[in-house]
Amino acid sequence: MKDKTERERQIFEAAYKVLMEKGFKSASMLAIAKAAGASNETMYNWYGNKQGLLAAMIKDNADQVASELEDFTAGPSGRGSDPVARLEKFGSKLLDLLTGERSVLLNRAAAADVADGGLLGKLLSEHGRSRMVPLVAQTIATAQQAGRLRAHDPLEITEIYLALLLGDIQIRRVIGITQAPPREAITVHSQRVVELLLDLFSAKR
Repeated sequence: MKDKTERERQIFEAAYKVLMEKGFKSASMLAIAKAAGASNETMYNWYGNKQGLLAAMIKDNADQVASELEDFTAGPSGRGSDPVARLEKFGSKLLDLLTGERSVLLNRAAAADVADGGLLGKLLSEHGRSRMVPLVAQTIATAQQAGRLRAHDPLEITEIYLALLLGDIQIRRVIGITQAPPREAITVHSQRVVELLLDLFSAKR
């Protein structure tokens, strides 16, 4: 299993490279196999087809993103820390991940896959947003318990927080009309979003 995991990592790296160069429609399993130094037979045995390969990549990317974000809630850097400061760090990390090249490539692939049933888009939602929202809501609830935010539906606050944080930046990245924002800009934006959230839901109003 270890050998397969290492080999799969190489295949994913090659697939990202081919997707960047050719786009989803033109990125064939053969081209990815050649870039990874793998056989076409192995590719089809493991993934079935290109959609299956991208599905595996979406799950893998979501696992990595969730692992990094969970550290800001349930992980060592999250437990016992100020939940509002945690939201600032969480927002910076989330925006950095979602506007990064790999997330953009997977979102473009999902958009191109709509005509073929939209499986990739469903997987992005299942393994991305559905895992991210509870992490934010958990931190919002902790902030309420600490008296930093007033009593209100944590899920509704979460939706407002994410709308303020993300806006249309993902769409603009996917359609190629903007570059990934620099880390400094992301940090400032995340701090401003939390300030706005406190203006809306401060417990001291």
